[in-house]
Amino acid sequence: MSAVTDAARVKEAARTVVADHDPRQVPTRELLGACFDAGLSWVHFPEGLGGLGVSRGLQALADEIMQAAGAPAPFARNPIGYGMAAPTIRDHALSTERARRWLRPLATAEEIWCQLFSEPGAGSDLAGLATSAVPDGTEWVINGQKVWTSLAHRARWGLLLARTDPDQPKHQGLSYFVLDMHVPGVEVRPLRQMTGQAEFNEVYLNDARIPDAHRLGAVGDGWRVALTTLMNERAALGEASSVRGTGTIADAVALWAARPDCHTPVLRDRLAALWTRAEAHRLTGERARRSAGAGSPGPEGSIGKLVSAELNQEIYEFCMDLIGLEGTLYGDYAVGDDGPEADWRGPLQRRFLRSRANTIEGGTSEVLRTILGERVLGLPGDLRADAGRPWKEIPRG
Repeated sequence: MSAVTDAARVKEAARTVVADHDPRQVPTRELLGACFDAGLSWVHFPEGLGGLGVSRGLQALADEIMQAAGAPAPFARNPIGYGMAAPTIRDHALSTERARRWLRPLATAEEIWCQLFSEPGAGSDLAGLATSAVPDGTEWVINGQKVWTSLAHRARWGLLLARTDPDQPKHQGLSYFVLDMHVPGVEVRPLRQMTGQAEFNEVYLNDARIPDAHRLGAVGDGWRVALTTLMNERAALGEASSVRGTGTIADAVALWAARPDCHTPVLRDRLAALWTRAEAHRLTGERARRSAGAGSPGPEGSIGKLVSAELNQEIYEFCMDLIGLEGTLYGDYAVGDDGPEADWRGPLQRRFLRSRANTIEGGTSEVLRTILGERVLGLPGDLRADAGRPWKEIPRG
């Protein structure tokens, strides 16, 4: 089918959903379910799994029609589900039936997802993780600890990377599972961050059981499956808004307009430079979206995440410099988690504090530069003293 025909098909499907399910009238869950059934959740997914089997770049056409009619951005309601779990399930679920069982309630945000990757001793060196998965009949018994798990306190399902063979080198002895966060043996403890919120968590796994049917990919092939998640995570976190002047730069522009008493030539130059960088990032992202195929993002997706993380921090640093001493006034530290309907960003002071995590979460800027250097530019790789050694023989801190 031609690109023109595919584009017309996507637009027609979006217009039909909007006509039959007015976003301003119907419940959001019903609207998102209609989008899934029409193939608009991820247009590049197969039909029946929330897609139409067309180019990834055509997603923007559906999103523009839906959002113009008043539909919410679904990613914000289930970010790990939409950005990371869905493409991993599509590529690696053991059956189409199981994939559909997970994907539709994910798309409607009825079931929230989290990502159980990082551990106290395995952050940037993710492949060094120690959480174990031991087979027991048709199930796996999981023991270990995960940390910095966003939304674990609200999640129904978790993407879990665990070690199934400690005799193999660290990248080869891993397997990938979907964990029901409600089964016995799963304990979630909140981590209060400097914004006052507790969106991150520690997760303790004590003899938690997972059916083998909830495995993604082959036993021992977990690192390859994890790369699908990681590449999509960085693409999702680094994606710029498709609308000019929106996103975090809009906060700086709005503040500048509201506070003429704080204007100086130096700050004006800083804002102009930030605007230019934000616009370059937006246009680069738009070009990437329009040219994207049906597959998963490659290592190039790390560029957007790297740029957006550092740009966000500089934008909110500018905002704090603009308001001066007012930036120290932050009176609602002990805030709770009010769910997806709340404005989680809060005042500018909170956004500034939250932006400090941007260059850590989803891959540190140092890790992303290494990926770009080695896998995109073809530079020599770092020396790795543990290469080829069984994981159990590698010293751990």
